[in-house]
Amino acid sequence: MAPSPPPAPHSTFRRGRRPIFYGWYIALAGAGLQLLNGSVLGQAFGSYAVALRNDFGWSTASLSGASALREMETGINGPWQGWLVDRVGSRRVARVGVVVLATGLLLFSQVHNLWQFYGAFIVMAVGSSLMGYLTLTSLMVQWFDRRRSTALSLNSVGGALAGMLLPLTVVSSIEAFGWRETVMGSAVLVILVGLPLCQLFVDTPAEKGLLPDGVSVEEASTPERVAALANEPNFTLREAMHTGAFWWVSCGHGSALFVVAAINVHLQLFLTETRGYSLHEASLVTSLITTMFLIGNIGGGIIGDYANKRVLAMCCMLMHMIGMLLISHSVGTAMLIAGSIVHGLAWGGRGPQMAAIRAEYFGRAAFGKIMGVSNGVIIIGTISGPLIAGYMYDTTGSYGFGFDMLALMSGAGSIFFVLAKPPKPPVRAEPVEAPAP
Repeated sequence: MAPSPPPAPHSTFRRGRRPIFYGWYIALAGAGLQLLNGSVLGQAFGSYAVALRNDFGWSTASLSGASALREMETGINGPWQGWLVDRVGSRRVARVGVVVLATGLLLFSQVHNLWQFYGAFIVMAVGSSLMGYLTLTSLMVQWFDRRRSTALSLNSVGGALAGMLLPLTVVSSIEAFGWRETVMGSAVLVILVGLPLCQLFVDTPAEKGLLPDGVSVEEASTPERVAALANEPNFTLREAMHTGAFWWVSCGHGSALFVVAAINVHLQLFLTETRGYSLHEASLVTSLITTMFLIGNIGGGIIGDYANKRVLAMCCMLMHMIGMLLISHSVGTAMLIAGSIVHGLAWGGRGPQMAAIRAEYFGRAAFGKIMGVSNGVIIIGTISGPLIAGYMYDTTGSYGFGFDMLALMSGAGSIFFVLAKPPKPPVRAEPVEAPAP
C-alpha cells in the first residue's frame, strides 16, 4: 500500500487560528495618539508651568487659568464636537485635531506675555480635544460591546505612558535645550506621528465588513445574540437628557475631576515650592501616579467587563479622596508615595467605567452627542479644581486647605453614582402605518 501524503505543515493551526480583530489595532492606534497628546500637552503641562513661572514669574492662579481655559473649551465645544464625530466620523475629526494642536504648539513656543500664552493655549486645547478623549472614546464604543471596558482601558494606556516617560522626555528636554525648543520639537513630532496614526482609524466595523467585538456571523445569528441586540438601548440625546442617570453620572464624573485636574496642574508646583523637591524629583512622582494609573486602568477595564461599574466608580471616588488627603498632608516621602499610589489606582480604575456606563445606559447611536453634552457638566470639576487650589495657595501660601476641600468634594461625589441607576427604555409613539391601497 502506498504511503499517504504527509499533511500540510501547520494546516491544523492555520484552520483553527482566528485573526486578530481589527478593533484592537484601532485601540492601539488610539493609545499612541493619547501618548502623543499627553506627552506634548496633557501630562507635560505641570513641567511647562514650572518653567514659565521661573521665566516670567506668573502666579499659580494665572497658570491655573490656562488649564481652566482648556477645560472651558472642552465643555463649550463638547456638544458640537460630539455632533461632528457622529456626523463625519472620528478619523476626520482626529486628523484636524492633530494639525490644530501642532499649530498651537508653534504659537506657544513664541509667547512673551500671559495673554499670548492664553491665546496659544486655547488653540492647543482645541486641537487636543479634537484628537483626544471624546473622539477616541466614541470610536471605541462603535467597535466594542462586550469587551468595551477593556478596549477603553487599552485606549487610555497612552496617557499613562506619557506620564511615566515624562522625566525622560519633556523634563530632560527642557533642562537640556529649554522649554521653547522643546515645544517646537513637539509640534513637529505631532505631525510626523499623529497623522499616520489617524489613518489607521475606521469609523465603524461595518466599513470593514465586521461586527462589534469581532463576533462571527454565526455567533451573531444565535437567539441569545439577536435578543441582546434587540434589547440594546438606543437613546437620542434629548431622551438621555430627560433621565436622571445622565445627570448623576455626569456629576459623579465631574466630582472626580476636582482632584484629577488639580493634581495634574499643581502637583509639581506643590512639590517644588512647598516640599523642597527638584523638578526632576517631582516629575518622578508624576511618573509614579501615571504608572499606578496604567495598572488601575488595565485592571479596571478587565474587571469592568464583568463587574458592576457603578460600584467600581463609587470605590474609586473614595480612593480619590484618600489619595488627595495623603498627598496634602504628606510629611515624608513614604506618605507622598502612598497617596500617589492610591490616587493613581483610583484615576485609572474609574476611567474606563465613565464611558462604558454611558454606552451601557444609552447605547451607541448618539453616543458622541451624549458624551459631548455631558462634558458641559464635567468641566465644573476640571475648571474649578485647579482654580481653587491655585487661589488658596496664592491667598494663604499653602496648598493644604485647597487640597483638603477638593478631596472632600471628590469623596462626596460617590453619592452621585449611588443614585445613577440604569434608566428605563425611552417610550416612543408607535409609527403610523400607511393605509393599505
